[in-house]
Amino acid sequence: MRDISVFSGSAHPDLAAEVCAHLGVPLSPSRLSRFANDCLEVQLQANCRERDVFLVQPLVRPVQEHLVELLLMCDAARGASAGRITVVMPHYSYARSDKKDEPRISLGGRLVADLMAAAGVHRVLTMTLHSPQVHGFFSVPVDHLHARRELAAHFRRYDLTRTTVVSPDLGNAKEAAAFARMLGAQVAAGAKQRYPDDRVSINTVIGEVTGRDVIVLDDEIAKGSTVLELLARLRALDPRSIRVACTHGLFAGGALKRLSEQPDVLEIVCTNTVPVAAEEHADKLRVLSIAPALAEAVRRIHNGESVSALFDADRA
Repeated sequence: MRDISVFSGSAHPDLAAEVCAHLGVPLSPSRLSRFANDCLEVQLQANCRERDVFLVQPLVRPVQEHLVELLLMCDAARGASAGRITVVMPHYSYARSDKKDEPRISLGGRLVADLMAAAGVHRVLTMTLHSPQVHGFFSVPVDHLHARRELAAHFRRYDLTRTTVVSPDLGNAKEAAAFARMLGAQVAAGAKQRYPDDRVSINTVIGEVTGRDVIVLDDEIAKGSTVLELLARLRALDPRSIRVACTHGLFAGGALKRLSEQPDVLEIVCTNTVPVAAEEHADKLRVLSIAPALAEAVRRIHNGESVSALFDADRA
């Protein structure tokens, strides 16, 4: 891995270090400081000139601080004559802001994509966008990975002969169906309605879950209100067991504690696209690493190899 420099922002340095360990390259140092007027400053403390620079930074809480830090890292790399700048952004939180569903509302997903391009980014590597169409908001190439292989490898340890993968809503049903095919399982979906005050209602579950082992699959869990509502509907259908899985375990506002307190939830599985604070960990939580997948994608990007092979493997 010659002529490559990998830097981490402050959002998830452990993931960046793990990616570098799989690549066999050192994690290059950087410095983040704050002026007296509260402005941030970033210094990349390793050579970038004509090098392939990868900046690892998921957009997690505090999102705005980490976004500005990422933009400053991009600007620093561009100013240091980097040959190419790739943002490794496992979680793109602004992917939720993808449509104009109210008058005079901002489209953060597109705006932030434009900001990254303006800051000098040549390529973006991300994982499980909340809204896949956000891929098209970027004016630079985007490699969009999924965590289905990692999640499937975990659940294959169990007896899957009577398993149903349940999507909380129809919008995620395609993803749930692809995951179910990997497991040789059935698929079901909730009929969800979200109200203006952010309440969630799931009136029915379409598919067979009675007497079956259920895996609830969502792209991310933030407050957990959708999953909790789905659990209430599932209980009325008497499944044999329930496990919960997602790619991005955001677990805001005590969501992980509330889910762990559900007596019929055997396990909560997520990946390390975002950090889960040590004090928030629960006995039922299982965190899977996506560092090997990100490292392989970085290696292929650096060597000019096809990244689509990773997509094909995810769809297998």
